[in-house]
Amino acid sequence: MECVVQGIIETQHVVALEILLVGLCGAPKQRIRVHELFLKNGPNLASSEVRLLCDLAKTTPSWTIRHVGGAMRGAGADQLSVLVRPIAESKASSTALRFFYGIGYKLDHEVLKTGFAFQFQNRGANLTVSVTSTNRLPRLHATDDAVPITPGIHLVEITAPAAPENYTEVASAIASFCEYLSPLLHLSKPGISTGIVPTAAAAAASLMSSGGGIKIL
Repeated sequence: MECVVQGIIETQHVVALEILLVGLCGAPKQRIRVHELFLKNGPNLASSEVRLLCDLAKTTPSWTIRHVGGAMRGAGADQLSVLVRPIAESKASSTALRFFYGIGYKLDHEVLKTGFAFQFQNRGANLTVSVTSTNRLPRLHATDDAVPITPGIHLVEITAPAAPENYTEVASAIASFCEYLSPLLHLSKPGISTGIVPTAAAAAASLMSSGGGIKIL
């Protein structure tokens, strides 16, 4: 399982967010450059999807198959501030796309995600904070010609692996970390838009002048 929240931040404030994350996470920044292909096999898979991810940030690009299930529902899920969903990942070879085409899958769309991420622990949970720009490809697989889908806006996502026995604790760890970022952005369940935070400009200016946040771990 995976717990996840998302939010948006104006590109002009991304440097300030990075400064804050360096101070909070105590972990090295990782570069993100991922070619993400969304595959579907018929009209009845609206609640789940198969993605092929090619990590272009590595010297030798590596492929991962990622299956994302539908969000957990019910009274317990509604009370959480994070979205909980089943997820499965597996490493794959460069022939993975050809294999999926062979068994009937079709390419729905593809994007290039660029940016950075931090991986660290908070209250026993393994959190990943990613800050990315999502780019469309004008031609099939043309990653070098990618164009931002939402110029001036970056997506911020916090994810953490979880299990049926501990997802409430993981959700709590994510929620507590979100509070440190609240002056710059609001994070919520995917699909729930919170927009730009009114205090972002002032918070970013303060971070830029002070040079960072406080390490909490």
